[in-house]
Amino acid sequence: MRRILSAVAVVALGAGIAACGSSAAPGGTSSSGSGSAANCSSESIQKDLYQKGALTVATDNPVYPPWFENNVPTNGKGYESAVTYAIAKRLGFAKAQVQWVHEPFDASYAPGPKKFDFDINEISYTPQRATAVSFSASYYDVSQSLVALKNSPITTRHTPAELKTYVYGDQVGTTSLSFITSQIQPTAQPKVFQTLNDVKSALQTRQIAAFVTDTPTAQYISSSQIPGSVMVAQFPSTGEHYGLLFGLGDPLVSCVNKAIAALKANGTLQALQKQYLQIYLSVPTVKP
Repeated sequence: MRRILSAVAVVALGAGIAACGSSAAPGGTSSSGSGSAANCSSESIQKDLYQKGALTVATDNPVYPPWFENNVPTNGKGYESAVTYAIAKRLGFAKAQVQWVHEPFDASYAPGPKKFDFDINEISYTPQRATAVSFSASYYDVSQSLVALKNSPITTRHTPAELKTYVYGDQVGTTSLSFITSQIQPTAQPKVFQTLNDVKSALQTRQIAAFVTDTPTAQYISSSQIPGSVMVAQFPSTGEHYGLLFGLGDPLVSCVNKAIAALKANGTLQALQKQYLQIYLSVPTVKP
């Protein structure tokens, strides 16, 4: 799943235009077409774009730190905003050529044509989603964490057996909700809500004992959004990762994968994770 808090100015982003061949996203899809041509410059991929002359990028509204700052995707601040502009630069797009549009999280992975080139919104790759849409390679590997109120019994009693006894809630269609049902396996059916804000309200009104979300988001919510809440612990990684989401079979995937590979190789992604995410990741780990 998804969402969190920020830091300072964006790290200098990689320069140049990536050369590109056919590529497959780990756990995602392989693509061909103009994206598999030798040149992945902005000129060579024009016919693959949603609108010529621009890279159209979707995300939800609102968006949260550390993925975005001040609910302004265009400012280049926050991990996902910075990653977007880094990829755009590798593909030869100026910042002014990146156009942001709104796409609700739970609508992004629905089948059908897309009104964007890719969506960046803490969307985890799953085999089920990949039957309807295409994903890029990972731009962030995900761990899930548990958020509860400070005076809740779950803060001190969270062995695997004890975790099964609580009432949980989470946002519809998220991997966090799937984690609850498949990994924690509580005896009570988790409550399902339409938005993350609804989940947070349910915790505050004690409709649920806890919810699960990605570790940086859990840290931000517990420290800045829900008074009297705490991030109890994080769970071991299950191999979950975030990928950029495309329409099914979009040939642009392979060029974007080459851009992501270049940003990993030159240290840009690592630097951005250290800038925006690292301070949230040093938390205790428990088994579900």
